[in-house]
Amino acid sequence: MILISLQETYSHYLFLKDNFSEEEGELQRLEDEVRKMLTETPDESPGKLDLIDTIRRLGVSYHFESEIEGSLQNIYNACDEMNNKDANDLHTIALRFRLLRQQGFYASSDVFDNFKNPEGDFKESLASNVQGMLSLYEAANFGVHGENVLEEALKFSMSNLESMIPNLSNFLAAQVVQALKVPIQKSLTRIAARQYISFYQQDESHDKLLLKFAKLDFNILQKLHQKELGCLTAWWKNLDLATNTPFARDRLVECYYWILGVYFEPKYCLARTILTKVISITSIIDDIYDVYGTIDELTIFTDAIERWNIHELDQLPSYMRHCYRALLDTYTDYEEELGKEAKSERLTYAKLEMKKLVKAYFEEAKWFHNGYVPRVEEYMKVALVTGAYMMLATTSMVGMGDSVTTHAFDWITNEPLIVRAASVICRLMDDMAGHEFEQERGHVASAVECYVNEYGVTKQEAFDELNRQTAKAWKDINGECLNSNAVPMEALQRVLNLAKVICLIYKDEDGYTHSATVLKDYISLMLVDPVPT
Repeated sequence: MILISLQETYSHYLFLKDNFSEEEGELQRLEDEVRKMLTETPDESPGKLDLIDTIRRLGVSYHFESEIEGSLQNIYNACDEMNNKDANDLHTIALRFRLLRQQGFYASSDVFDNFKNPEGDFKESLASNVQGMLSLYEAANFGVHGENVLEEALKFSMSNLESMIPNLSNFLAAQVVQALKVPIQKSLTRIAARQYISFYQQDESHDKLLLKFAKLDFNILQKLHQKELGCLTAWWKNLDLATNTPFARDRLVECYYWILGVYFEPKYCLARTILTKVISITSIIDDIYDVYGTIDELTIFTDAIERWNIHELDQLPSYMRHCYRALLDTYTDYEEELGKEAKSERLTYAKLEMKKLVKAYFEEAKWFHNGYVPRVEEYMKVALVTGAYMMLATTSMVGMGDSVTTHAFDWITNEPLIVRAASVICRLMDDMAGHEFEQERGHVASAVECYVNEYGVTKQEAFDELNRQTAKAWKDINGECLNSNAVPMEALQRVLNLAKVICLIYKDEDGYTHSATVLKDYISLMLVDPVPT
């Protein structure tokens, strides 16, 4: 059974760690050295900030979560004193601000007022400081509503960084271009780490031990991910959905890559597997509603999923039966597995969101069938569901550890602001990236068409407004991540990471549909090519 194979994959990883294979033994030795470096560097030292940031950006901070949390708590407690001491050091002030906000601490943006002139503008003398500008830019991306100083900081730093690029070394120019394309707040840990390892290696002041540790850790994890993907591929081939639904996008590898953005760490093997299976089947269901099914067939299919009973199979068309059985069997497999740990009730929440998603798919199918273009408010009410974010966010917690309780599932089911904001980002970025292709192949109106139709504006004006709404949603997310005690940060991070994945996949075009041109290189970096050692 494929489920067992995946458990064996994770068990094999743990076995290696316990039995210290040569590679794992070296990793453990390096980890101990980095931990020593981290604990022996004083928290009040500016070098501690750079060390924590480097460890995070190299993608290895998951080894040192408690140490980093403890240090940043100490730094937060002494923040005012430290900021006064470093008042004129833009890099240190901005880096401290960002690291604290990344950790969920509310650091005041007032610290940046010190870098303004009497007229209230940022000092032009700062413009030649590449490191300071980069740090200010990254910090400004963690702004919340009402922080005008960070709005100004973002414009100031972006403008100066863009003008610097032609005069920078190839190494620095590449780093600036990458930052402007995807700031840290919107980057995926794993792909950002792969890119940063290359940048860090070119930095003459890099720490050889840290670099070696990051490379080895990346490559060991890549092997684990390859094994997981191998097991998932066997499961997918066994389902044979691609043969039975040839009209649908066959995207298992892309789905797994998507979910690696949500959690890449070894301990999330089960959670990653569950979410990959669910999103892969959901992709087929999406195309059944969007591309192939008739209204009569979709009516029967929607009702069958609402009843969630294997006896509904007989009334479904042949191509739908395979998908329906795969969906029910997948949930049944994990109900049995999670039941051993008294966690099977988690799937009740996941099923509920799947049912909501399918109902919303059906509503959009009826709109398209009737040639109906809804008003923006009516569209968004349905489209925020069909973006599948709520279903994915809920399902992302199903296979997680004991820190995720029933309270966390109740919290997410009530659609708190951070979840609604992430859903808006998912929906609007998808619509802006893919609306032209979708309209050409025949699809329900997107947010772009709905906005143009309702307000009589140009497509560019609609884009400008939707981009404003996306930026507002990011500020909602930033604010909700600060001093939040609603759920453990471990759960909150899944909500944030799902939004980040969307930013990568739908940044310039629909990378999921056109994966061969958009995601191919990213997938190779993550899953095929090891880091050269």
